[in-house]
Amino acid sequence: QLQLVESGGGLVQPGGSLRLSCAASFRLDYYAIGWFRQAPGKEREGVSCTSSSGRSTNYADSVKGRFTISRDNAKNTVYLQMNSLKPEDTAVYYCAARSLTRCSGYLRPSEYDVWGQGTQVTVSS
Repeated sequence: QLQLVESGGGLVQPGGSLRLSCAASFRLDYYAIGWFRQAPGKEREGVSCTSSSGRSTNYADSVKGRFTISRDNAKNTVYLQMNSLKPEDTAVYYCAARSLTRCSGYLRPSEYDVWGQGTQVTVSS
């Protein structure tokens, strides 16, 4: 059974940092991995994606320069380093696996096949 488990969420003050982890129960070598988020009353939106090798990444405009996606295929884990957090970053964050090696560039949830259960990130003073 293919499973993804997110961790690392929590409560942080504006301007603070968090690192999310996405651990897979399967080998990630051939999967692009995306991070998504969903705030209450809003649609799920794409945050970032990394290709299977990690050499190609993309980001939503709202997080560029603040968030960094990385992966360690030896550990079957993908990370999302989030710096300079803002209240509008508050959401449940999900990781998802795409059964292709490349990111599409569009960060559409419909392009991803396996999803984690999510981890809550709250940015508040």
